[in-house]
Amino acid sequence: QVQLVESGGGLVQAGDSLSLSCAASGRTFNSQAMSWFRQAPGKEREFLATIRWSDGLRYYADSVKGRFTISRDKAKNTVYLQMNNLKPEDTAIYYCAAKRFGPWLVATIRAPREYDYWGQGTQVTVSS
Repeated sequence: QVQLVESGGGLVQAGDSLSLSCAASGRTFNSQAMSWFRQAPGKEREFLATIRWSDGLRYYADSVKGRFTISRDKAKNTVYLQMNNLKPEDTAIYYCAAKRFGPWLVATIRAPREYDYWGQGTQVTVSS
């Protein structure tokens, strides 16, 4: 079983930047893509960004496009999320996830049920 471990969360002020990391270990990596989601208290899990493992193709939710950047280091089996100009509404637990192979469609990329592995989450809190 693949283990995903997020790190880099913390408490920051509005306008600050933060970089999250997600390292995969425990089994040979074999996923189509890795993505970042977040979940605020009382809300459903929200898709943020994905990166296709083979070629680095990226796709972002409109809500974070231009502020967040997803990247990967294939040699380290690690995905990153660079978050700039953070806002209080970004406060949530941030999760990385590994997607199983399937059609490259927005509906499946954004759906949590399409992901086989999840990290434990890292808390990001943005104060005003």
